[in-house]
Amino acid sequence: MSTVFETALAGKHVVIIGGSSGMGKATAKMAVALGAKVTLASRSLAKLEAAAAEVGGVVQIAPVDTTDEVGVKSWAASLGAVDHLVISASSAAHGAYEELPTDALRGMLEAKFIGPYVAVREVLPALTKGASITFFSGVLSRRPSAGTTGLAAVNAAVEALAKGLALELSGRARVNCISPGMVDTEAYAAMPEEAREAMYAQVGGSLPVGRVGTAEEVAQAVVLSMTNNFLTGTVLDVDGGHLVRS
Repeated sequence: MSTVFETALAGKHVVIIGGSSGMGKATAKMAVALGAKVTLASRSLAKLEAAAAEVGGVVQIAPVDTTDEVGVKSWAASLGAVDHLVISASSAAHGAYEELPTDALRGMLEAKFIGPYVAVREVLPALTKGASITFFSGVLSRRPSAGTTGLAAVNAAVEALAKGLALELSGRARVNCISPGMVDTEAYAAMPEEAREAMYAQVGGSLPVGRVGTAEEVAQAVVLSMTNNFLTGTVLDVDGGHLVRS
């Protein structure tokens, strides 16, 4: 990364909710390498401890469940000044519209929309002048596939939230949303390796770039969202061309 990014993030406090794995963890590594102080938050203390050891640098950890509003309030009040808030925590449930259990839809909505909504509201008093907020959605928001209608709707809600807050928080914080395509992360670790690689090959082969993404490539977009002071109200598609594929 260039000196411009190093100067922009050096000494800044970056809070990453969902930072114990995947794209959040990759963002933490990049931010630390650029001189930032990082706080990682997620539900699992064990995963946080492992991630902090892997990230290195000046890293604090905080076990936080964003669906626990009381817990989020208490945690946010203890943060101190925050320069950049990144919320990469996610939840995904797939299933045909007529078959997807309502509880599965509620779970996604709580984890990916309501939780981040509350977290931003509670961290807001701690944000410094010129701060940034970065949400995560996903390509399904604008190009859903069969069996993903619920997840697509939740992603679309996150994008609408980012754009609305970019207006409401004008002068206080910039707000953007990262919309990744399929990325090779721990999210698919439970799949048998052969099935996982076949999925990556099938999806990647349909994309203009010819492959699925990496967590580091998405992290680069998050760094852009944090450091470009002319960027707000934007959905950044980091999807290998998913939205324009045949």
